[in-house]
Amino acid sequence: MSNQPKKDLALEADTGSYSIHNTKNMFPILLETVVPKTSNCSYCDPIEESNCHDKKADLVQFPVSSTKKQAGIPLTMIKSPSSGCCSDSCGAEEDRELEIKDAIAGNILEFRVEGMDCPVCAQTLEKSLIKMLGINDAKVNYSTSKMQVVVENEALLESIQKHAQKLGFKATPITQTKKKGQTFNIEGMDCGICAQTLEKYLKTLPTVREVSVNFSTGKMQIVHAMTIEEVMKAVSKSGFKASLVSSSRKQNTNSPVPATKKFNVSSNSMSGILLVLGYFGTIAHIPELISILLYAASVLIGGYKPAKSAYYAVKSKSLDMNVLMTTAAIGAAMIGQWLEAATVVWLFSLGIYLQTKTLDKTRDSIRSLMSLTPPEAWLKIGQDLVRTSVDDISVGDTIVIKPGEKIPLDGEIVSGTSSINQATITGESIPVDKNEGDTVYAGTINENGSLEVKVTKLIEDTTIAKIIQLVEEAQAKKAVTQTIVDRFAKIYTPIVFALAMLTMIVPPMLGLGTWSDWFYKGLELLVIACPCALVISTPVAIVSAIGNAAKNGVLIKGGTFLEVAGTIKAIAFDKTGTLTAGKPKVAKIITLNGSEQEIISVTRTIEEHSQHPIALAIMNYAKANNISSQKADSFKALPGKGAQASIEGIEYFAGKPGLFRELGLFIDLEVQNRIETSQNEGNTIVMVGTKTKLIGIILVADYVREVTVTALKKLKEVGIEQIVMLTGDNEGTARKVASETGVDRYFSELLPEDKVNTVKQLQQDYNVVAMVGDGINDAPALATANLGIAMGGAGTDTAMETADIVLMADNLEKLPHTIKLSRRALRIIKQNIWFAILVKLVALVLIFPGWLTLWMAVMSDTGAALIVILNSMRLMRMKV
Repeated sequence: MSNQPKKDLALEADTGSYSIHNTKNMFPILLETVVPKTSNCSYCDPIEESNCHDKKADLVQFPVSSTKKQAGIPLTMIKSPSSGCCSDSCGAEEDRELEIKDAIAGNILEFRVEGMDCPVCAQTLEKSLIKMLGINDAKVNYSTSKMQVVVENEALLESIQKHAQKLGFKATPITQTKKKGQTFNIEGMDCGICAQTLEKYLKTLPTVREVSVNFSTGKMQIVHAMTIEEVMKAVSKSGFKASLVSSSRKQNTNSPVPATKKFNVSSNSMSGILLVLGYFGTIAHIPELISILLYAASVLIGGYKPAKSAYYAVKSKSLDMNVLMTTAAIGAAMIGQWLEAATVVWLFSLGIYLQTKTLDKTRDSIRSLMSLTPPEAWLKIGQDLVRTSVDDISVGDTIVIKPGEKIPLDGEIVSGTSSINQATITGESIPVDKNEGDTVYAGTINENGSLEVKVTKLIEDTTIAKIIQLVEEAQAKKAVTQTIVDRFAKIYTPIVFALAMLTMIVPPMLGLGTWSDWFYKGLELLVIACPCALVISTPVAIVSAIGNAAKNGVLIKGGTFLEVAGTIKAIAFDKTGTLTAGKPKVAKIITLNGSEQEIISVTRTIEEHSQHPIALAIMNYAKANNISSQKADSFKALPGKGAQASIEGIEYFAGKPGLFRELGLFIDLEVQNRIETSQNEGNTIVMVGTKTKLIGIILVADYVREVTVTALKKLKEVGIEQIVMLTGDNEGTARKVASETGVDRYFSELLPEDKVNTVKQLQQDYNVVAMVGDGINDAPALATANLGIAMGGAGTDTAMETADIVLMADNLEKLPHTIKLSRRALRIIKQNIWFAILVKLVALVLIFPGWLTLWMAVMSDTGAALIVILNSMRLMRMKV
């Protein structure tokens, strides 16, 4: 069945029957349960009930749009066996809900329609509207009484209302016009100036309302009134290639290799071959005209794309690298330097190709994460397993994951146990044991054991999809350094361009040399005016670093936060749930009138049926030490005090010290002192005994995470000067945890506002301070700190949204790597900037003595850009 082509269900009212076509509808039909109803409709004839009652309800399964699943529309259409007017089994068309596909241009107007008596009324209104001029498509849903119309012009709103009124219906607008925004991948951009050029050009088009092009992510967001082909054509005029980012995963995974890339490689090769032939022709003393023709052909073939891009850049009033290089090539040809012109074009074309290839690797490092989730899943329908596209699976469906398979969707285990490798989400390589009720994430691997999982999120809402979305948004955000460099580039290029023009004109006019010499020097200045290497020095490094962090289970929300992380001098940690596990654990057993085993055995017996965290901690300790429970009866919970049970006819109690005082049991002074000391150290006291005898005391406490001590040591090694612990617990508890973790300082008994004041004080002492917490309870302190870091992002959307940096795993293991990565990114950004500036300065110095040639100027520009990219890509390979 899985190899069969998808079929859309078309409902034909005219023939009174259902027919299945292998055509792909622009609006996939979404069918809802038909509620039997009777009415007198002016558009259809009465039906005899006898024709319908003898038919059993049929179930028809078909793919459903994922966007409608959230609204609760089922995967199954129920054809009612008994229905009145317009019964679906007796010839009328079923209600349909409009889904606007990306392929439709225009705006969507939504109306509430009154006066429809049955689905045929909806069909009549729909067909009539489609015939109106200026309407691309329309869908009317009888069940919801809603109508959606795709119009070319918003002014048609009143005409649509009048048209509906003529047919006997009342159409009332219920929403404002929805803007149709789309996302495209853009190929061929070499720096931020290219993105600005494309953006400026598209804004000149009357059919474009809003457009934003981001060089870092290689994506374009556009709101327009064109077809997809028209958008792609407009982008290609600027010298770039656009491809629609489709919501269909199958299209993404099976997309062919772009034809333009093949053309770029071949055109560059042809240009190079003609250049070599022309050069050897010159050496071999063949007629000069033939060499010139070979050079000219090389220029035309290799320079066609840059010249085309330059034309539209000038039209958009932009001075990008294509304008500068094209001008230089044409200028060289004008003064008879055909070899120089051909060399400039070929080197520039080759450099652009290599830059594009390397930049694509950095961008694809994040996009490739989506391929970690399988496109299909085993959907459980009754007792059968059906291989189904993840796009067609709804929330609440049950899927089966076999051993060794990747988990396709987020969900909750309803049956089975296994170990799950969650490295793709949390960065932790050690598999995590999962049981019934535990959450599993898309893209993780089921190591062993078959699992039945209830789907909790659609494919577009999974944790890994959220990570990819947030990372791409983060890559699009400019860092402070990048903003400064971009401002400098905006000034630098026009100034050097003006200087080049003056160099061509002023010196020869003053008689300081020939026109051809100074014209040549001016052309060299034009090439050097291109700030490409400088402009990409920051964004490529940031994209690489953020991509590396994401693959290691750390979500950095933007270049600004990456830069701040690299300058951190002090880190404040919340205690509970951050340095400690936030879960109780048996810390110590104090024996009084019984052995440890007896104390735990009795307590396990009493707490056997309790779900209290303290009781569960004792149960886990008993299981870990193979201490079994005893036969008992008369179990009774004592709310707020403890619990009791009868063991071999004797009543035993487990609970707070106050419980035993109420029972009248005398507690001697030594035991009371031990209890007070233990409580001051942060332990919860569980006393165990009878009405006449205390057999022992169990101390239960939160515990320091295993990785905490190691992580804090590594933070010291990477240069963090001060590590501070903030807690609302008492002095004794704080002191104990501080000594176990090795923090430099601690602050106890803090209220939320006290934590904020403490962070402010640390900022005065250390300037740049980070705060690490769970992202919820520590929100004020996280917001006050220069950098807010939340833990356990895989389990909560809140942490992913609120913090500046999110550790997807519920521990501090990856924090040292994050700080180290940030500091290295800052070093590489500085290296890139100084290298780019130095190359430009050296080239400028070499121009006027006549030591620099035009092709050397091109090499200094494209070569520097390529070196900057490769240097930045080292961040992608940095390991934990």
